Amino acid sequence: MARWTLTGGQVHDSGQAVPLLDGVQPDAVVADKAYDADALIAHIREIGAAAVIPPRSNRLEQRSFDKHQYKHRNLIERFFLRIKHFRRISTRYEKLAERFSAFIAIVATFLWLA
Repeated sequence: MARWTLTGGQVHDSGQAVPLLDGVQPDAVVADKAYDADALIAHIREIGAAAVIPPRSNRLEQRSFDKHQYKHRNLIERFFLRIKHFRRISTRYEKLAERFSAFIAIVATFLWLA
């Protein structure tokens, strides 16, 4: 299952993580250091998933995380790199959010089938 929301350029992604996780029962949530927020990690634990998020270096208490599972995050990073090869996505020609979301769905389907 894939879920996404479109936000303004000034909105941080970690604020959208909790709404995207509602109604989903993942085994683990893999994210980078930008998502190392106490509220998000508490929510991930509340839904019964493992938080595979490395702690920021300025945390007073360093958490442990599964480094082996974290290495698989590059699959998502490579997906974002591949969808940016489609000019309509990378330059954001579409001004309406619903049309832009539709093109993301079309590109993701195309890449999945390729």
